[in-house]
Amino acid sequence: MTAQQESRVHEREKKLLAPYAMFSANSKGRVHPEQEHAYRGPFQRDRDRILHSSAYRRLSGKMQVFTGEMGDYHRTRLTHTQEVATIARTIGRALSLNEDLIEALALLHDIGHPPYGHCGEDALNECGADVGGFSHNQFGLTIVQEIEIRFHEFPGLNLTHEALMGQLCRVDKELKGQTPLLEVQLVDAADSTTYDAHDTDDAIKLGLVSIEEMKHLTLIKDSLSFVRENFTNLNDDLLRKALVHRLLNFQVTCLLSHCAAELKQYQFQSAEEAMASDFRLGHATEIEQQKEELEKFLYHRVYRHPKLVEIRNQAQARVQQMFATYCRRPELFPEKYQARARQIGTPRMAVEYIAGMTDKFFEETFHRTHTADG
Repeated sequence: MTAQQESRVHEREKKLLAPYAMFSANSKGRVHPEQEHAYRGPFQRDRDRILHSSAYRRLSGKMQVFTGEMGDYHRTRLTHTQEVATIARTIGRALSLNEDLIEALALLHDIGHPPYGHCGEDALNECGADVGGFSHNQFGLTIVQEIEIRFHEFPGLNLTHEALMGQLCRVDKELKGQTPLLEVQLVDAADSTTYDAHDTDDAIKLGLVSIEEMKHLTLIKDSLSFVRENFTNLNDDLLRKALVHRLLNFQVTCLLSHCAAELKQYQFQSAEEAMASDFRLGHATEIEQQKEELEKFLYHRVYRHPKLVEIRNQAQARVQQMFATYCRRPELFPEKYQARARQIGTPRMAVEYIAGMTDKFFEETFHRTHTADG
């Protein structure tokens, strides 16, 4: 990037971003220094590297909450990630934060999820207990720093310090007392906002719960009241869609209203000043309580639904069996992973290799190895 082109990126940010945003000119750079791009800023390059990674593409084949056996309407890890990125950018633009960094962080945030969602994670954590366990947030960091190969000079995607620290803050929420950038905090808030709405949508659509069973929840009750006051003659399908739209829009609007007022009061003059303060980007206490009420209902009535528990138990048993098979027969790892297996050990390699699989690839591999063993 020439000095003139670099100046354009920085000048654009000066015009659009608030003082408390993370400016690309203030980035701490990359572990491996690189020449600047001709027309993309550093956080744009982070976004593109994540978007073009193998791990990101595999999110299309990984379940969010519901499996493919239950239909094709519900969200996958990829569609969830796209919804988070869209909502986060919307909020970020309204608050004059750095949208390029926000988008990179949003696309990165779930990249380390294994097959079968959180039940797959629980199984891998148990299997790998003697070699550090398993955390999808930590594995996401490992992917972009070690496993993905985009350059011959060094491993990983060589993301900026800010993108890596954003993911590291997800690994350790208390990261030695360091408060994350506002952009990082925003992606976490957008993540919560997104899954509260779309898990409600998917659960009702799949018939696991009904609107009638949820109408005692404050967020649902108030959203239903709004929908019925503004729309008439909605069939069940349109009622569900209108309800979810209102649920999403209400959360985003409340978050924006609350945070904009708080930021105006604080008058931060830099990203560092915001990080050093007691300000946290999130909902007002009343809305947080309403969200917690909804999330508790989803946990007990949806995530622990008998149909999902049955699938969860089967998946965990298969993950455990696959882990044992790889530990017993490390020659089953593809050739390109043999060197890493020798470096980090067979059990750790088994955890990582399984974690990188899509649901479908895991099933195919499980049945192939099970038949071969049988």
